[in-house]
Amino acid sequence: MASSSLDTEAGAGPQHKAGGDSSGYTTAATAHAVDTDAWHGNGMPRAERVADSWQQVGLLLVTGFNCAYVLSFSNLMMVPLGWGWGAACLLLLAAAAWYANWLLAGLHVVDGQRFIRYRDLMGFVFGRKMYYLTWFLQFTTLLLGSMGFILLGGRALKAISAEFTQTPPRLQWFIAATGFVYFAFAYFVPTISAMRNWLATSAALTITFDVALLAVLVRDGRSNSRRDYAVHGTEAEKVFNALGAVAAILVCNTSGLLPEIQSTLRKPAVGNMRRALALQYTVGAAGYYGISVAGYWAYGAAASEYLPNQLSGPRWASVLINATAFLQSIVSQHLFTVPIHEGMDTGLQRLEEGMFSRYNMTRRLFARGLLFGVNVFVTALFPFMGDFVNLFGSFALFPLTFMFPSMIILKIKGECDGRWGRLWHWGVIVVSSAVGLATSAAAVRLILHNASVYRFFADT
Repeated sequence: MASSSLDTEAGAGPQHKAGGDSSGYTTAATAHAVDTDAWHGNGMPRAERVADSWQQVGLLLVTGFNCAYVLSFSNLMMVPLGWGWGAACLLLLAAAAWYANWLLAGLHVVDGQRFIRYRDLMGFVFGRKMYYLTWFLQFTTLLLGSMGFILLGGRALKAISAEFTQTPPRLQWFIAATGFVYFAFAYFVPTISAMRNWLATSAALTITFDVALLAVLVRDGRSNSRRDYAVHGTEAEKVFNALGAVAAILVCNTSGLLPEIQSTLRKPAVGNMRRALALQYTVGAAGYYGISVAGYWAYGAAASEYLPNQLSGPRWASVLINATAFLQSIVSQHLFTVPIHEGMDTGLQRLEEGMFSRYNMTRRLFARGLLFGVNVFVTALFPFMGDFVNLFGSFALFPLTFMFPSMIILKIKGECDGRWGRLWHWGVIVVSSAVGLATSAAAVRLILHNASVYRFFADT
């Protein structure tokens, strides 16, 4: 295909064309709300109009990434790497993810066509095979991420129960309860834009459990004079664990669904998305990195896979941290499962009717019930936190975050990008592919190890 230019905002800036592979390609309408006041001609229902500010989307990203997952990151990210490599990898991967997402935000409009789904963008530029590959990688990432949220929510509820009884029920009961609560929220708050009314509550809960947790971690760290910061294990174990930590660091910095989040922003969508990303990688990163580093500082190599289990007390602090983390995760998990809901809603609902028509609510009930029913069952069957984080960080997020944006740039800009630009993007593709393969091997090794250690439906 002949390459010419990249149009980063409809009707503004230089024009770039996707070329031959996009011939005849059309994007599907959506059942969910997008900013259709400012954009037209994409087959979107006129009834579903919304335009979100960059501050709202930025707050959504800050609270979404400062979720219950941060309670595991000291163990998953810092323990396998230690202080030196840990700090270097935290900074390097955050900067790389920021750059990659900044680049992807600029691909919101290509050849005069706006894209509200990552898979549509890849399909438009490269054809149907890449559409389905992107669909598979995205949905695998989001499904595994949802299972991780359900497991963390179940652990938070069990930790609260353990404060009041010496024999709490099995973890699987709390996993089921968490899944039901997530299902109810996803049913009544069906879209990303519908989350706007919950962002203030989510922010308050995030600040509460972050501050309370940091206070206890500082106290525990000061009283712990025997902290061990050495990286333990054989040389092979150290290498595989370090690769798993790299995957976990990527998980805490990116989601692989930026075009879906960007779809609700008002114009200029590119500039506004980049402002929201700046908020995430400054204010947001200070939160989730701060907790991760503080947990490692307080407990060293002994940092638990779920930090609240290791806190010295008091009881009210433990209950507060677990309760607020659970409640905040209800909102956060929805951000990372909405693209799956959107795909199912678009395929099952009547697009000419509102989200809360009787017909659409009935279809949504069965769709949400099926999704969370399967996720709850699989989570209860394999309750291994590290597996969820490392697997979807390595297998799917490396190509979605690094490889695909550079592939698009090379395709649509071609010779116009210059020799050094092409070499840069090819370098990004090669390096991210190699690291993704290595971290995937480490994740598979971790799964095989846990499968040999734990039994099905383990009460971890």
